[in-house]
Amino acid sequence: MTNDFTFPEPIKVVIWDLDDTFWRGTLSEGAVEALAENLALVRDTAARGIVHTIVSKNDFAPAEAKLIELGIRDLFVFPQISWQPKGPIIKELLEKMQLRAPNALFLDDNPINRAEAQFYNPKLQVADPAELTQLAPLLRASGKPDPTLSRLEQYKLLERQQEARSGYQDNLAFLRDSQVRIQFQEGAALLPDLDRVEELINRSNQLNFTKQRVTKESLRADVQNPRQRWGAVRVQDRFGDYGLVGVYGVDLAQNRLTQLVFSCRILHLGVEQFTYAQLGFPALAVQGDVATELNQHDRPDWITVETTEAAEASVTNKLTAKPAAGRLRVLLKGGCDLGQLTPFLQAYELAVDEEFNFNNENQIPVHMEHTALLRQGRELPESEKQRLALSLPFFGREAFDTRLWGAGFDVLVYSPLMDYTQELYREKATGAEIPFGGYQNLTTAEPAAQAAKYSQRRFQGMDEAFLRRFQQEFSFEGQITPARFKDNLRWLRQQVPATVPIFFLNGAEIDIPGSGETGALQRHQVMNQALADFVAAAENCFVIDVRDFVQTPADVTNNLRHYQRQHYRTLAQRTAEAIGQWQGRQLARSAWVDLRAEVASRVPAKLKGLLGKLRK
Repeated sequence: MTNDFTFPEPIKVVIWDLDDTFWRGTLSEGAVEALAENLALVRDTAARGIVHTIVSKNDFAPAEAKLIELGIRDLFVFPQISWQPKGPIIKELLEKMQLRAPNALFLDDNPINRAEAQFYNPKLQVADPAELTQLAPLLRASGKPDPTLSRLEQYKLLERQQEARSGYQDNLAFLRDSQVRIQFQEGAALLPDLDRVEELINRSNQLNFTKQRVTKESLRADVQNPRQRWGAVRVQDRFGDYGLVGVYGVDLAQNRLTQLVFSCRILHLGVEQFTYAQLGFPALAVQGDVATELNQHDRPDWITVETTEAAEASVTNKLTAKPAAGRLRVLLKGGCDLGQLTPFLQAYELAVDEEFNFNNENQIPVHMEHTALLRQGRELPESEKQRLALSLPFFGREAFDTRLWGAGFDVLVYSPLMDYTQELYREKATGAEIPFGGYQNLTTAEPAAQAAKYSQRRFQGMDEAFLRRFQQEFSFEGQITPARFKDNLRWLRQQVPATVPIFFLNGAEIDIPGSGETGALQRHQVMNQALADFVAAAENCFVIDVRDFVQTPADVTNNLRHYQRQHYRTLAQRTAEAIGQWQGRQLARSAWVDLRAEVASRVPAKLKGLLGKLRK
């Protein structure tokens, strides 16, 4: 940082180290002292649209617990807390956040860390925390007022999207499950949003195809010019509302785009190509570098157009919906595909919280729901859990974390399909059981070939040396037996308060030709029967049977556990009906919320038919 303490480019994100930077002291060595001026700086600048994140060498769980204790955790997004080198982590972090290094400020007390960060991220702005006395006034004067923290919410939306994306090996499957909806507003409808339109045109670069800057006066005149067609693009998906994220202007006489600009918020969703197709592929002279290459023929089929009527209904529902505090609190636990239930469940008197698989610090998807993992997380000493978390790259520091043992929910909806799928391995020295993978034996796989496969998926730590050590230290147990499965379910019922009902989602029983999961149909049949036997004898436990509507190979997507989009609506309805029966009354339902979710899940032809009926 220069001696006159000026920022060469505007700061959009502050990246904090923790020990001796955000707080005083080293967390792993004992107590740390909160720095009130840093807490205030984060709160004040978040209210001016500056986003805050963390890159710290620490154990994730205690660091997060301290941030929660300080009441500041919710103001950080994409925290990167691990023992990995900071330079590469910051590079990957900025890519995830879709931000440029010159717009980031990295605060770290260690000059070696700062130098490494700049080596991997040229033009990254760095500073010693001792310089914060001079930097804080500049940061507080940066950005613009954002009292509702709308920019922070946009990055939380992006964080949710990135976490969900990491659970899919097939990006197209992720996009189809994301329920991307576009609303187009044209002509005079743009005038109330002219400030945002001007900002988008003049400040966007990554997805600015024309790079023709404007003044507000010229923009107002062009929007009202009958020889030009102007429009704005609004986008939503199942992760949230991105707002107004695109602008286009077409010279009608020449059928030529004079403006085509998008916010990087929607990068990789296909919105820019869909919009180009919606306009009929007019002539476009791309100016400068852009992050996406458009073509003259593709129209992404995972995106649907939301009409003004449906969008207004969505806004009306937000204004009239009951607060979540008055609703039954539901914890939805299982694979991240179950996130598709949430928009439909929210149509009922339910406040839904989610606990799904996630990518750990080694970029490996971690499923937290296997009953063996839940049981060991409850029964093993803390030191033993930490040892396993550190020694097994496919676990990671949060593998044993769960909200199941708290009192934050009234209803548990739980998918035990990882018990149907994952293999168990037993550590020879301790007897600890480890779930991982599925329909494979890691102890007999050729280490070099297996390591190469993991490398292609960018898994960290799953190299040949680790796999050879794993084969020496662990024995293969195979998938959990039905008897052990039932025993673990009985144990789970004892851990969750007896007054909390548990609704289990069982598995489909479909033979999928060519599936790499040999024997999956038979396995599902056996485990479904074990689940049914347990529920028949257990108190306050119920089964939501997916076999009633997931019945053919066409009903699933990339594996037996991921269903076509329309089936998640049915599954949500069955779940809400079952919860209502348990409560002794039918749950109130918002038709508008259900309509919004249903519109997003229907194919365009059916969508047109439905909306046509609604207009009559």
